[in-house]
Amino acid sequence: MTPTRAAVRAGQRRTWTFAALLASLAMLGPFAVDMYLPAFGAIQTEFGVAPIAMQQTLSAYMIAYAVMMLWHGALADALGRRPVVLGGLGIFALGTLGCAIAGNIESLWLARVLQGISAGGGVVVGRAIIRDRFQGAEAQRMMSHVTLVFGIGPAVAPILGGILLNILGWRSVFWFLFAYTLTMLVVCARHLPETLPVAMRQPLHPAALWRSYRTVLGRPAFLFLALVTSLSFCGWFLYIASAPYFLSGLLGVSTLGFGWLFIPMISGIMGGAFVSGRIAGRLSTQRTVNIGLGIMAGGALLNVAICHFLPPGVLWNIAPILVCTLGWALAMPSITLTMLDLFPALRGMTASLQGFAQFALGAVVAGSISPLLTHSLPGLAWAMLAFIAASSVSWLVYRRHVRLRQEISA
Repeated sequence: MTPTRAAVRAGQRRTWTFAALLASLAMLGPFAVDMYLPAFGAIQTEFGVAPIAMQQTLSAYMIAYAVMMLWHGALADALGRRPVVLGGLGIFALGTLGCAIAGNIESLWLARVLQGISAGGGVVVGRAIIRDRFQGAEAQRMMSHVTLVFGIGPAVAPILGGILLNILGWRSVFWFLFAYTLTMLVVCARHLPETLPVAMRQPLHPAALWRSYRTVLGRPAFLFLALVTSLSFCGWFLYIASAPYFLSGLLGVSTLGFGWLFIPMISGIMGGAFVSGRIAGRLSTQRTVNIGLGIMAGGALLNVAICHFLPPGVLWNIAPILVCTLGWALAMPSITLTMLDLFPALRGMTASLQGFAQFALGAVVAGSISPLLTHSLPGLAWAMLAFIAASSVSWLVYRRHVRLRQEISA
């Protein structure tokens, strides 16, 4: 083996190890959502509350997650990447401990808020770290690697949550998550590098922050792209928010069978991420996004047709969701990198605002739209199609905006 080839292979090993570290951080958010979904019924029974009160444990988390997204990036741009990640892990561990020992639904809501305000740090800072270290097609490959590794967690989480629920009770779900968080805190303290030099940090001052927020939010291109990511995300997140009732109530799946939804869904994400990494540098951003959104639209149309013309069935009611997540994961790395490249000096804040838009809308879906549709397969299917159609329109408006700016510049 030549030295050059050995060096290349060593670099690939480091890349995948680094991707695994960032993906493990990003998994905290999905773990906090997916792992306890099978326990909804058990928690509801123990605390003696209505289903809507349990749904609000998800909404409280999502709202806190979205609001804090506005600050993770600003803090990371001002203080560096490592302090934000390590501090967030500490707060998340405290919130998870609160969930494990909660004595009533109110204390569970409060603990979920603590989880929500800290869980997004890994996602936001991870994206900024990737853009700090990688450029061009290599950045897209790295983003795809992270998505590919990340996909393992949400597929395993509900299955593991169901097993823990049935063997040790619902509190064991949060004790497991507490142990995972402490492990990540130790690993990141030892191995996560600081990628933002002191000279490039932004002042954490209200006036400076306001100018930065105004800069990002005042750019129509960012707003259109944020709508693309947020609306397309909600198209399939609707099924995660509705999972306890969609699976158990409409499809007759037990608490041990949540993998029927999550394994195909995450398989789609991993498949789309794999393809995105393979075509990086070969297809343009526009063509990649067009293909991804086209696949999502096809899956959503298929979903509507199945819900109207076939009886409920696990295989055919979940297959279109796999198709949609595949298209989403194919398109999202390209869109995310395009957004981050709009503001090279404000990548952390840009990632924050993208995350805020995505999860704020997700909180609305979990708290308002999902409860209205959880008892209707056609209702869920039409809502998915509406979100994906709106996302596609936002992408077309963005492309028209870019062409007009190019014509004006010429």
